[in-house]
Amino acid sequence: MYQCPMKCEGEKTYESEGKCPKCGMFLQKIDEKVIPIHSESQNEHEHTHNHSLNHKGHEKHNLHDVHKRPCSCGEADCDGTCERACHCSFEEMNHMSHIQVSGGQSKGAFICPMRCEGEKTYDKPGDCPVCGMHLIEVVSFGEYTEVSDSGLEAYKEMKHRLIISVIFALPVFLLAMGELIPGLDLFIESLFTKKVNLLVQFALTIPVIFYTSRFIFVKAVKSFKGFNLNMFTLIGIGTGSAWIFSTVATFIPEIFPVSIKVHGGYPPVYYETTVIILTLVILGQMLELFAHSKTNSAIKELLNLVPATAIVIRNGEDIEMPLSEVVVEDRLRVKPGNKIPVDGFVISGSGVVDESMISGEPIPQEKVQGDKVTGGTINTNGSFVMEAKQVGGDTVLARIIEMVNEAALSKAPIQKLADRVAGYFVPAVIIISILTLVTWGLIFNNWQLGIVNSIAVLIIACPCALGLATPVSIMVGTGKGAQKGVLIKNAKSIEQMRRVTTVLVDKTGTLTVGKPTYKDTVSTSEINRLDVLSIAASIDKNSEHPLAQAIVKAAETENVSINQTDDFKMYTGEGVTARIDSELYGIGNEKLMGRLGVQPNYDSSLVEALQSTGQTVMFVMNTSQILGLVSVHDPIKESTASAVQTLHELGVKIMMLTGDNENTARAVAHELGIDAYMAGCLPEDKFEKVKELQSEGAFVSMAGDGINDSPAIAQADVGIAMGTGTDVAVESSDITLVSGDLSGIAKAKVLSVGVMKNIKQNLFFAFVYNALGIPVAAFGLLNPIFAGVAMTLSSVSVLTNALRIRRIDLQLNYHQTRDTFIN
Repeated sequence: MYQCPMKCEGEKTYESEGKCPKCGMFLQKIDEKVIPIHSESQNEHEHTHNHSLNHKGHEKHNLHDVHKRPCSCGEADCDGTCERACHCSFEEMNHMSHIQVSGGQSKGAFICPMRCEGEKTYDKPGDCPVCGMHLIEVVSFGEYTEVSDSGLEAYKEMKHRLIISVIFALPVFLLAMGELIPGLDLFIESLFTKKVNLLVQFALTIPVIFYTSRFIFVKAVKSFKGFNLNMFTLIGIGTGSAWIFSTVATFIPEIFPVSIKVHGGYPPVYYETTVIILTLVILGQMLELFAHSKTNSAIKELLNLVPATAIVIRNGEDIEMPLSEVVVEDRLRVKPGNKIPVDGFVISGSGVVDESMISGEPIPQEKVQGDKVTGGTINTNGSFVMEAKQVGGDTVLARIIEMVNEAALSKAPIQKLADRVAGYFVPAVIIISILTLVTWGLIFNNWQLGIVNSIAVLIIACPCALGLATPVSIMVGTGKGAQKGVLIKNAKSIEQMRRVTTVLVDKTGTLTVGKPTYKDTVSTSEINRLDVLSIAASIDKNSEHPLAQAIVKAAETENVSINQTDDFKMYTGEGVTARIDSELYGIGNEKLMGRLGVQPNYDSSLVEALQSTGQTVMFVMNTSQILGLVSVHDPIKESTASAVQTLHELGVKIMMLTGDNENTARAVAHELGIDAYMAGCLPEDKFEKVKELQSEGAFVSMAGDGINDSPAIAQADVGIAMGTGTDVAVESSDITLVSGDLSGIAKAKVLSVGVMKNIKQNLFFAFVYNALGIPVAAFGLLNPIFAGVAMTLSSVSVLTNALRIRRIDLQLNYHQTRDTFIN
């Protein structure tokens, strides 16, 4: 007999296996008290249950609100109310592993980045039915949840389309434009007659029109259905009209008036205009999809931080099991070198944990009984047993993923100027075209010429120069930035960077080098400072701790002798000891002094002074006295001070957000002249600070290098990553500074101003061409040669102007030109 474990139908039973008709959970045998963890049937149950959950409501559940599983006390008749009761059935844990981290969407959900339909989602990738933008994925968290490759696949597909378009567009361009170039025109005429030339151009455009660019025309048609006129409408009408006109002119030239025909008896054709514009649109779409795929890559990197399994202590035995089966209050064993699986507390043993993922600080933290540990961080040394307190979507890492995903979804692309004016420009062109047809037909009684002139209006309005205006400037600008170590991922970041008023920066790895470095040694006894350093290095030679390695490296640099030691011991949270020539020495903190019975015979004001400047101070001692002090610090990068000054001169405020302590944060902020700082920041603190400043009207850029910075980087108007930092930070960012030099932010801002000024100039050239060409075409004065020359000159002017970006001086005197860049 089988029964629903949720008792949806009370005590009702079934004779065979199956799913509950109410909740969809797999029925259990009535005498089955404990669900097998590793059985094949369980895996099948989980799969069936998970599948059903993916199509249910998008609610968010709390671990403590779900059905209880049989108690871990082992008593078959326990009602689950004893103190050792666990919190979830394995089915519920699998449910939790699928719960969407980013605000309650189910696995496999896709949403429009422009939010055309609010929060409406779709269960498969594709294009928004309203604006035509490619849908982006809403990412979920858990062992069974993977970030789909839809964004990456869409990018690869668009790249494939671009390559094919370029292959066919280039020869069309050469065949068409060659007629206007002395020498080349004669060569082309020697190869082809005019008719063959046009037929070859027509044939070469077919793959571009009907394959690589088909999606553009589909989006253009959709835009008319809902009257959501946009860039695709503009491109679709212009290129479609140009291609249809050219095709008719190629195959039925006799229907056109003699007045518009050129030599060879053919009207002008616009095949090259059509394919070049469509190829440029495909390029823009590819770059946009590339940016979306990078967001998913960042989340994948974060998911990879979680170990697939955990060592759970059950009935006194160590059992390795999938992470999704770990529940609150489970006891877990963490061995040296292992990733910590979930959030919790150390209950026995000790370890040295690298928490740079959370705090951003390079120095591992020693963990003893009662200390909190975080899932995804690494236990570099020691072994301990921990108790799970937060699992699944409740962990710190899950919240980081949630914030990165939320930020990515909230950053809708900036509509290009061409897209914004399309809502006005497209109807105006259509109206002018219709009026042209009616006027020539009814007033001048020449419908043939009316048709030709109305189509000419649509063709002359085709935004050839307009299509070049933005992408060419962006390409030249990104190339210029790359030469200077500023890698710009998308057009949006170039547009946004010029508007940045506040730059938030991480400390470690951004302002500073990012690793502990030896600072100084001070003797407090009769022996000299080099002997103190020698003792410290001799002991630390046995340790893998980053602080110890920094001291050993300093001793080697200063040619200080490093002696043999015996009886090395490490005391977690205190320090280390060893014997040199049979005498016991130690290096550590006040707790180690107490262990060795050493009196604090040192100047406390000296220690406080060193700590106030951000230095970590360690005491070198024997069993009778303090011999001296050794300090390490995370030094400020050489370029940081000048970069801060430059940003100030550009009118940008700078705020430091660091996970380090108050003393160190204050010291660094004071030394660099930073406007404000926050110490002890967790990832969510940085993320919330970005949102707070944005709500106050600030245009925010966040610069960082760590996993803990990635949510804030993703949320910022312009996210900037140090190229020397983690892959997650780089993937979450809009701009990457290759060398990790903060001055790259100032370079990016100057470049942004120059590129956007250049784009506006290009748009001016393009619109002037359209404004002059449309009335000329409407009045029947469109001389084909003039039209061809005008279109060519318009495009050439745009290309020539864009190339001027290469001459922008990113190292100019910012102070003298400050007003240029503030707005």
